[in-house]
Amino acid sequence: MKPIAHIQTDFPEKFGIPRQSMLVPELSSRIIFKPPYRNPEAIRGLEQFSHIWLLWEFSENVRENWTATVQPPRLGGKKRMGVFATRSPFRPNPIGLSCVALTEARREGENGPELIVSGADLMDGTPIYDIKPYLPFCDCHPEATEGYTRQTKTHRLLVVFPPQLLERYPEEKRRAALGLLEQDPRPTYFQAPDRVYGVSFAGWDIKFQVRGNVLTVCDVVPLSKERFI
Repeated sequence: MKPIAHIQTDFPEKFGIPRQSMLVPELSSRIIFKPPYRNPEAIRGLEQFSHIWLLWEFSENVRENWTATVQPPRLGGKKRMGVFATRSPFRPNPIGLSCVALTEARREGENGPELIVSGADLMDGTPIYDIKPYLPFCDCHPEATEGYTRQTKTHRLLVVFPPQLLERYPEEKRRAALGLLEQDPRPTYFQAPDRVYGVSFAGWDIKFQVRGNVLTVCDVVPLSKERFI
């Protein structure tokens, strides 16, 4: 299998990326095709769909060995589940699956065709192996059960982001920054109320603390290499 494209996102590292796609729909990303797949005919008709599936590689989590059980972060990082009962990146084959909203399908441009998507949960540069349209009539199952994720899906924090710090972000990035902080980017296995955490997003390092259910931004520091989509 060969990558057909890579994705450009505002996440230069794994820390802070939403744990599932579409949890922060304000996140904008760009999919750039690789030659010889950089052909506008390859996406003909894709603009008719509102959502697409991305099959991609956990490129930063490749391991030679695998384990039958993993520790899902939202269960505190201490309770084990079977690897095939989770969406953990530590799998026999490092394959990821994400459903994202298709904002725009550009058939022309400097890099050939490219896709603008929202809600992606991928690190910048992640290789994409396939793209398929999302089909509501067979992909959507409202009657599906949620398993153990039922107890964790509503976990959100109240974010206090001082206006003078939030204004350092371009206006089009502010809602996304708030959305990813609401998801609580801290590692669940190590949380300390006095610790200052940092998450890199859209060219800035957001420093924050969490007390109870309230996340307070302390500072916003520019990264050495700024990159905005």
